[in-house]
Amino acid sequence: MAETRRLTDIVHERLGSVVQPGDVAVDATAGNGHDTLALARLVGESGRVFAFDTQAEALANTRNRLERAGLLNRVELIRQGHEQLKERLPGSICGRLAAAVFNLGYLPGGDKQQITRAATTVPALTQAVDCLKPGGIITVVAYPGHEGGAEEFSAVEKWFGKHPSRLRAVQILDPGRKDAPVLFSGRRQLMQPSSTGH
Repeated sequence: MAETRRLTDIVHERLGSVVQPGDVAVDATAGNGHDTLALARLVGESGRVFAFDTQAEALANTRNRLERAGLLNRVELIRQGHEQLKERLPGSICGRLAAAVFNLGYLPGGDKQQITRAATTVPALTQAVDCLKPGGIITVVAYPGHEGGAEEFSAVEKWFGKHPSRLRAVQILDPGRKDAPVLFSGRRQLMQPSSTGH
């Protein structure tokens, strides 16, 4: 069955089925704050959201959105690339994340030359999934249609394909367009112990 809803609505629905009050979550690409706000609502007063972005404009937009909703106190805004995720998160959080959300591409309404790139997104995905708790969710909306987007989309698709222990789901907003945005989402499974460490 083809999805006709916006991918961000599908993401928020999936997050809502996993994230509980008191949980910890990451928005790896804060942007204009829509996903950050959704996570802040889900984690409740006792939870915490860490939102990353490299652009001051994005973090200001996110801060304003959270302030209007009265939820800024649930969120830590971090002006860093998401490839610094593990380094910037408190050590006690690794292995406890309920969700990690990536909405790739450029800042809507911002500079379209400043985009997320495979070189930083792929390491960030690996760090994020390493920090998920069993049953935690990772979602990635990728945009192959903009300049530089196809390369990043391909890298994300390949990354998901290399992680058979995570379930992969892909939703295309408009199956008639090859450059339509794509949603990847997976749940962290219980890992089998490895004697080799790989």
